[in-house]
Amino acid sequence: MSTLKQPLITEKMNKSGEKLGQYGFIVDVKANKIQIKQAIEKMYNVNVERVNTMCYAGKLRNRYTKTGFQQGNTGAYKKAVVTLKKGESIDFYSSI
Repeated sequence: MSTLKQPLITEKMNKSGEKLGQYGFIVDVKANKIQIKQAIEKMYNVNVERVNTMCYAGKLRNRYTKTGFQQGNTGAYKKAVVTLKKGESIDFYSSI
């Protein structure tokens, strides 16, 4: 099971990363805060101070097209906001 799926790279997360040392990740729905903390410390070699998680449920989406009524839903996911110890940072752009 891969705990970390992808980092959240948005304007809001970049700003909070610079000011507060907080970074966002999309994580596995079944992962808990301890597993997320261990995975980030192992992958990025940083010290994690705090982990906050949010679960987003999938939403039902409907639309009407030429071929008829289409129905589906968006996927459910879990987001984690990780606060690092003072003076530490994660550089997502170093490998580009």
